[in-house]
Amino acid sequence: MLRFILHYGIHFIVPILIGVFFYKNNKTFAIIVLLSAIVIDIDHLLANPIFDPNRCSINFHPLHSYWAIVLYLVMFLYKKTRIFGLALLIHILADLADCYMINLN
Repeated sequence: MLRFILHYGIHFIVPILIGVFFYKNNKTFAIIVLLSAIVIDIDHLLANPIFDPNRCSINFHPLHSYWAIVLYLVMFLYKKTRIFGLALLIHILADLADCYMINLN
């Protein structure tokens, strides 16, 4: 249960909190962008099985690969793409937390 709360809390609650507290002028836009990073989970459709609760997404799926993570970090460095990079990094953080919780079991 803790794993579920941590994973989905980071996916959904953290972006909303960041949007509210750090993007006061563009709160709605920021929250929508930050929440939309969930779209990178489309790469799960390439896996067989599509969902495996004991599989770590990091470096397994293409949009969760180390190369993709480096791209997300670069996006975060530039002001014009910062919010998109941040959104994707938050998504990766959620999946990383999930991987850590898998290893605890």
